[in-house]
Amino acid sequence: MAVTKELTSAVPSVSGGKVVEWEIGVTYTNGVSGDERYYQYDYISNVFSDDETYGFGLSAESDWNTRGQLLALCPISTWDVAFEAQVEYIFNPPIQPEPDPSYVIPTNE
Repeated sequence: MAVTKELTSAVPSVSGGKVVEWEIGVTYTNGVSGDERYYQYDYISNVFSDDETYGFGLSAESDWNTRGQLLALCPISTWDVAFEAQVEYIFNPPIQPEPDPSYVIPTNE
């Protein structure tokens, strides 16, 4: 099944005419509603201008004019791995061990 990712929210926090923080949401979807393996999860990231990980920097809100710029602030590769693991866990849960109450504690040391 195809996994889709959609930028669903982008909220800038502005100080002195510059964006100092972005709260960005991306919705991951596995399949289509009604499918047997349909699953959806929302990821949210808060990125600050002083976080050099994504090369954010200070700029005016009007400078953020493409979806690509906003998506570049998200840890997409991390979310990809997490979503894949979630889907696997939900649709192929690990086998749970069964307790054996008949076990007898040995009397010798």
